[in-house]
Amino acid sequence: MASIAIRADRLGKSYHHYQVLQEVSFQLAPGSCFALFGPNGAGKTTLLKILATLQRPDGGRLELLGLDGLADRAAVRASLFFIAHGSHLYDDLNAVENIRFTLGLRGRAAADREIKLALDRVGIGAFAELKSRYFSAGMKKRLAMAKAILIRPALLLMDEAYASLDEKGMQLVNGLIRDCRERGGAVFVSSHDRAMAAEAADRAGVLRGGRIEEITIPALLEAHELF
Repeated sequence: MASIAIRADRLGKSYHHYQVLQEVSFQLAPGSCFALFGPNGAGKTTLLKILATLQRPDGGRLELLGLDGLADRAAVRASLFFIAHGSHLYDDLNAVENIRFTLGLRGRAAADREIKLALDRVGIGAFAELKSRYFSAGMKKRLAMAKAILIRPALLLMDEAYASLDEKGMQLVNGLIRDCRERGGAVFVSSHDRAMAAEAADRAGVLRGGRIEEITIPALLEAHELF
């Protein structure tokens, strides 16, 4: 396993004339979780898409799991999993079929019992045969978590980690993060829920002005306003 899960060096990204990210630099070690905060439009989703190799930065260097995050994207993607803010599910597939499809893209498979256990763990086992078009936003997020449980990524990325979830669902997110960290995986999440993120993360930062300003977990909880 790589000694550094993420090494970002002066990442930049612009949309037309708007500079979203300006020289973003940070490192994240295996077994650690970084929680990112920031106002709407600060660039959190853009940064996560870059980390997920779905977008290219305009400048800077990115190392993911010991690999070049720009030149070796296919190899990197085999070891990371991104739970985006949208569902990214196939509406005409049921929960089990969506899971099998995702695993199949990675050249992997899971036994029926493994899939059942994952769906039960995230609380949607009773809906295993229901097409995902009928899922609520929270159920879709839980289905994405079931995928992560089965994939066991070395790097887990989550955009708006607690959005659309009830209290039990938010605790499931933190359980997933803890499991990933305990097996040596790294986690990078964006969120607006300071209290929930503080339960699972050991590092935090605020993205503003295109740069990350790191903040301690106690300071995160004590601050009257972050931005």
